[in-house]
Amino acid sequence: VKAGKRGVVVMPTGTGKTFVAFLCIEKVGRPTLVVTPKIDLMIQWVRELEQSFGISVGMVGGNEHNFQPITVTTYDSAYIHLEKWSNKYGLIVFDECHHLPGLSYSEAANASLAPFRLGLTATPERADGGEQMFPQLIGPIAYRLDITDVAGEFLAPYEARRVFVDLTQEEEETYRNCREEYKNFAADRGINMSGMDGFRRFLFEASKTPEGFKAIRAYREQKRIVQAASGKFKLLEDLLVRHANDRVLIFTADNATVYEIARRYLIPAMTNQTKPKERKAILANFHAGAFNAVVTCQVLNEGVDVPAAGVGIVLSGTGSATENVQRLGRILRKYADKQAVLYEIIARNTAEEFVSDRRRQHRAFQ
Repeated sequence: VKAGKRGVVVMPTGTGKTFVAFLCIEKVGRPTLVVTPKIDLMIQWVRELEQSFGISVGMVGGNEHNFQPITVTTYDSAYIHLEKWSNKYGLIVFDECHHLPGLSYSEAANASLAPFRLGLTATPERADGGEQMFPQLIGPIAYRLDITDVAGEFLAPYEARRVFVDLTQEEEETYRNCREEYKNFAADRGINMSGMDGFRRFLFEASKTPEGFKAIRAYREQKRIVQAASGKFKLLEDLLVRHANDRVLIFTADNATVYEIARRYLIPAMTNQTKPKERKAILANFHAGAFNAVVTCQVLNEGVDVPAAGVGIVLSGTGSATENVQRLGRILRKYADKQAVLYEIIARNTAEEFVSDRRRQHRAFQ
């Protein structure tokens, strides 16, 4: 309110971002549009808004197209249907607002006439520095609370442990050869592989020749070796035994590894290919204790409530600090007397060590 009813509220998962939004909706008393990154979150918001306000809440997205005085949509649908809502709402709430500064999503903020705006996120920082657009799109950061401020009080106490595994001799030899092959290809063409622009140029150049296709295969193979190293699976087995009585979330960087883990250890898998009804059933069984582990790629990175989870195992991921904090946030909700622990499994003497260093550049891991 002091910021003119425009601003970003930064709070960790489980400390009440949604409740803050409800108070803001009540305070402003104007038609409100809530924008979320995923359909799962849209459904979750609708359910909680209807319980809190006792009214029918509209949904736009996932084959739903129903605008009401309070409506929940996704970033994709908000962009697609701009002309149908941009002049209808006095308050717009951007959930997980670190998504907003993207090229198309930001149009949802630019085109809206809503004078009052609220952004919610646990991780405002973006790799591209897009958080600098918040004052223009939403408003300044009006309040900030970090995980380290509330761990052990409003969130479960936690540890973040890095565990290293060695590649086998065969894996290491293949890894080195593949890296040398694709890096030589890039160097010969003056391509700097750091950043997305360099990688896009690598793909563009590599798509032109048979030699280039070999370089792309080499790039994929060295990534596959690191992400699914045999030593990681052995350590995963040990951790699952050690935490047999805990609820465990396993995170990977790709769907192929998710399904390999699901087949090997008979663990339910959740990916972007998992239908909403199946996701709901998996999470219900996980919370009830029928399943003690779930493996996922990015579906559970943000927003979805899994309070029973107390152990996270990161088998692989990107260099994004935002992704790492979101994964940590999945296991920090208070639940009984749990002590949360996040394991990060890293292939030693590979590029993954540098990726891990990058994603740990946040107060939560210091």
